[in-house]
Amino acid sequence: MKGKGYITKVSPDGYGVLKLEKEIYVPYTVTGDFVEVRQTFRRFGRLIARDFEILEESPLRQNPRCPHFSKCGGCSWQHIKYKEQLTLKKKIFEEITGIEAPIKGSPKIWGFRNISNFIVSTNGIGFKQRDSQSVVGIKHCPVFSTRTSEFIKALKRFMDEEGLYPWDPKRKIGDVHYLSIREGKFTGEVMVNVISHREEVPQSFLDYFEFADSLYWSFNEDPRDDPRGVPKLVGGSPFIRERIEGITYLIHPNSFFQTNSYALPILLREVLNFVEGDRILDLYSGVGTFGVFLAKEGFKVEGVDMNSFAIDMANKNAEINGVSASFLVKDAESFPVGEYDTVIVDPPRRGLKEAVKSLKKERPENIVYVSCNPQAFSRDYSHLKDIYRVEDAILVDMFPHTHHVEAVIKLKRW
Repeated sequence: MKGKGYITKVSPDGYGVLKLEKEIYVPYTVTGDFVEVRQTFRRFGRLIARDFEILEESPLRQNPRCPHFSKCGGCSWQHIKYKEQLTLKKKIFEEITGIEAPIKGSPKIWGFRNISNFIVSTNGIGFKQRDSQSVVGIKHCPVFSTRTSEFIKALKRFMDEEGLYPWDPKRKIGDVHYLSIREGKFTGEVMVNVISHREEVPQSFLDYFEFADSLYWSFNEDPRDDPRGVPKLVGGSPFIRERIEGITYLIHPNSFFQTNSYALPILLREVLNFVEGDRILDLYSGVGTFGVFLAKEGFKVEGVDMNSFAIDMANKNAEINGVSASFLVKDAESFPVGEYDTVIVDPPRRGLKEAVKSLKKERPENIVYVSCNPQAFSRDYSHLKDIYRVEDAILVDMFPHTHHVEAVIKLKRW
């Protein structure tokens, strides 16, 4: 489909919407842009603009900082002024959930990410293009680190020295598939993890990454696109540390940790503001991000998660911070929740699933629901709204330059 017109709104997944005979979703545009669409393709039942031109720019636009923007699919909103990004996130959240909530922006909108997984491919080292499996090679990444080019150059020198081949996505062969880097933004510590389809670790590996405080080689025999493997410590410490609100968190290659270290204190404080009573259950506790912090604030905390490695990390984090919190390997979807004053739920993107039944049956007085997926929250709340009302909610922008936002919602039993 072809045509011209103004972008009239932004979709929940971040596309500008052009209304012709049918709606066309135009990437990297914003409300008020006047665009010409020359070619579209169909994806998940929608028309997506493939070939288009912005003929008149919206006053909401700004110049993207990254030269790879619109080619690399890592960011989708660098072209939108940050204040407007926050406004859009509020609107989208309200459209999906029916909840009007204030939003707090990220203290830093550049260099905030504490992890990046760079795809190492025959097309270059970088990230996938939007709506495509093609990899865009990059030189630096302003949302991740000022040291991005240093990390990539070190990997290239190492691979050249050892004669290692990048991953060929068409032929499904190659030695190195991912370079995963983690940075402790408040400690300066760096973890390098190379994900390889070759089990043997080259001898020169240590020589090229002397700047790393923790150096891993992760073997992955599965040819599917996955930035994980079986990690083997090659040099340095098994963990790096991040320091947030007086809490030291240990981070391992297999740990999930919130990606924005600078906005995480805001998120923690907002959860704290919504907690009531003394006994707190940290459901889906992970490595204890919320639980250890709340224990430091004087609450009696127990946490559960099905991931035994995450629970081990959570107990380590409790121990090194000298707090009284216990974390157990249990199924969050069937764990008894009725005896706690507040239950914190921070489920995977898919939502609570079966855990809704446990909450409905045992009816804890307070639930603090932390969500990065408003659609999943809405599904879950549709099952809970007869028992719980939304007492308060706030949004925290953990993901500048994307359409994603973190929500903290307090549910109170009627």
